[in-house]
Amino acid sequence: MNTTLTRTSWWPLAAACLGAFMLLVDVTIVMVALPGITADLKMSFTDAQWLLDGYALALAALLLAAGSLADHAGRRKVYLIALCVFALASLACGLAPTGGLLLAARVLQGAGGAAMMATTLALISATYHGRERGIAFGVWGGVNGAAAALAPVLGGLLTEHLHWRAVFLVNLPISLAAAWMTWRTVGESRLPGGGRPDLAGMGTFTLAAGALTYGLIEAGPNGWTSARTLVPLAVAVLAFAAFVLVESRSAHPMVDLRLFANKAFSGIMAGAGLLMPAAFACLAFTSLWLQQAGGLGLGPVQAGLALTPMAGTSLVVSVAAARLLPRLTARAAVGGGLLLIAAGALLQGMLDEHSTWTALAPGLVVAGIGVGLAIPALSSAAMAHVPPHRAGMAAGAVNTVRQLGYALGVAGFGILFQDGMTGPGSFPSALNAVYLAAAVTGLFAGLLVLAAVRPARSA
Repeated sequence: MNTTLTRTSWWPLAAACLGAFMLLVDVTIVMVALPGITADLKMSFTDAQWLLDGYALALAALLLAAGSLADHAGRRKVYLIALCVFALASLACGLAPTGGLLLAARVLQGAGGAAMMATTLALISATYHGRERGIAFGVWGGVNGAAAALAPVLGGLLTEHLHWRAVFLVNLPISLAAAWMTWRTVGESRLPGGGRPDLAGMGTFTLAAGALTYGLIEAGPNGWTSARTLVPLAVAVLAFAAFVLVESRSAHPMVDLRLFANKAFSGIMAGAGLLMPAAFACLAFTSLWLQQAGGLGLGPVQAGLALTPMAGTSLVVSVAAARLLPRLTARAAVGGGLLLIAAGALLQGMLDEHSTWTALAPGLVVAGIGVGLAIPALSSAAMAHVPPHRAGMAAGAVNTVRQLGYALGVAGFGILFQDGMTGPGSFPSALNAVYLAAAVTGLFAGLLVLAAVRPARSA
């Protein structure tokens, strides 16, 4: 297919943006629907954590491997397959009669989302050139920001006026539209030659990430000395050691571990991983406080609106910063953004039994400013400190550690939240503990980035 496009040939961009919008919305849209889902299917608090973590964990574990597979098998082909998997998994989520089937379908949905995330930007890069490519990247970034901003409200509207199952079923027509546009307008692209996908690296990384998340989630109800906690944590350690060994010996590694010898690159990776728990992992527990009977008892739409100040602010700041602060360094954007996220978490963690949803707004706005500064700069900052031929791997690594950080944040903060829920009316104290942990996480990450990252040398 000829990829020399006219000004009106934006159908491939629309196809890629629809997929990106869906997969990013589904990271957080479930938060608002969580109380309704758990009540309907009689799911436990641990099940609720897995409903969020199963999706994020599949994204993190499979993203790099999916990108490698797409580079060799064909990005258009992998994207179409991913859309089909995502649609079928969304249908299974929407029809699931039990919590167990819903969790399994949610993991499958995350696997499809990983392949979509790994291919959308590559398809845009292969399709557009020159000035059109810059415009396409800008639109794609705007869609990503809009997805984060709209997810809570969209989840509230669908849950309150239809049913929580609509949160998943709405993906079906969008997936079909994206697949049709991709089939009709997107040309195939792949890397010439190259080795096989790193299956050993993919397997050991997936096992390590899954076992670590499982162990942290089980530590909440069972304690740190329980076999249900210790065994998966031990498996995680062994699997991670195997992953390091495999990657260090592979001719075509999923992640070139030598990149981490660069202090600045390692600092950016740590900042990316810690940003997600500091900014977003707390929102799952906040949603429970907003909606459940022991909390404020708000409806899903009100709860969704209460969570939008951060996403809305981050979208505005990311666009404004690109125009008004073009010389803002990655060190200042990422490090300073993380410090603002820490301050925002600290402001949110001042709840008492008389607090309403408005008590969250100032902290959410401050955190949103930090998110708007930090997230857009993460990938470019990572790529600035690696060789040019590893730029794609660096960008994929950033997205991987972000999703893994979110999954581990929900699991780790869940322990604090459960410990704080000692009786009726304990929501505020439990949330305050979570927000304090988020603030410490953001502060540590911000200082780490400021210490590790220096401006990249000019070529």
